[in-house]
Amino acid sequence: MTDVAKVIPLHGGGSGRSVRPAGHADQGRSRHPSSYTEPSPPTPLITPTTALPMPTEAPEPSPVDAVKDKLVEQIAGTAEFVRRRLAGEYSVDEFGYDPHFADAVWLPLLRPLFDKWFRVEIKGIENIPDDGGALVVANHAGVIPIDALMASVAVRDHHPQRRPLRMLAADMAFEMPGVGTIARKAGHTLACNPDAERLLRMGEVAAVFPEGFKGIGKPFSERYKLQRFGRGGFVSAALRAGAPIVPCSIVGSEEIYPKIGDIAPLARLMGMPYFPVTPFFPHLGPLGLIPLPSKWYIEFGKPIPTDAYDAQASEDPMVLFELTDHVRETIQHTLYRLLAKRRNVFLG
Repeated sequence: MTDVAKVIPLHGGGSGRSVRPAGHADQGRSRHPSSYTEPSPPTPLITPTTALPMPTEAPEPSPVDAVKDKLVEQIAGTAEFVRRRLAGEYSVDEFGYDPHFADAVWLPLLRPLFDKWFRVEIKGIENIPDDGGALVVANHAGVIPIDALMASVAVRDHHPQRRPLRMLAADMAFEMPGVGTIARKAGHTLACNPDAERLLRMGEVAAVFPEGFKGIGKPFSERYKLQRFGRGGFVSAALRAGAPIVPCSIVGSEEIYPKIGDIAPLARLMGMPYFPVTPFFPHLGPLGLIPLPSKWYIEFGKPIPTDAYDAQASEDPMVLFELTDHVRETIQHTLYRLLAKRRNVFLG
């Protein structure tokens, strides 16, 4: 008789599988460890040891800390300014321009007016060349020539090359005690053709306000109506230097001191071109000198080239008249366009 080996399936397969009592399960595993596989848990994408920490937001500095930081920054800046002045680490050009003084003292005084009070918006700053001479020609208004100061901040702070704007100012600015010294250090010079031409040949950006006192002293009823531009002296300087002319239109300056009257006898007595009367001055005394916070817009137009003219063009009255009139009309039309978009004097 032949013995038949009894085959016991290791993996529980086959139709002849016998059912074992539950109590025998552990014994089977110990006898046949290869026959039992414990299901492995799924591998986590990020294990606790490699989990990244949750990002935490840095706490915002308190107002007190912000004031302290600002104060420390100002003290450090003042100390550095004094150190450089005492060490002589600054330069002054032939016109008296002191870039270190202008950037460390003068412009920081003007920036709060520019950024917070008048909230100046700028357009077309790229129309001022990155290098070489250029003549910016702008309208003038406001009783006190604050518009010239705001234009200088606009070019210095917002031009890609941070170019300084060299103002061509009236004689009176340099005759007033203290004012003339600051004006020279800030980079400004006398509004005359020789100085204008020299600045342009030096590759500087100069600015002129051809309306002069007629512009800043006109009554409020004539706001944004350009006065005569003179005989075109600024055009002559630009032609001789071959520098482009950049028209500049400023909206907002007419409303800072609405001039409703002029005390002419007092103006003559004080040697002033006019003695303005506004709704707040001289009735409120020094408080009346605070400018109203009108919303400002400064737009620099497309440059008008002058290098295509011949050498005699700077002496040709017709050429000077045509170019002067072209610049004036460009500024006037831009003023009208900006005023048409403005909905409110103070809110813009």
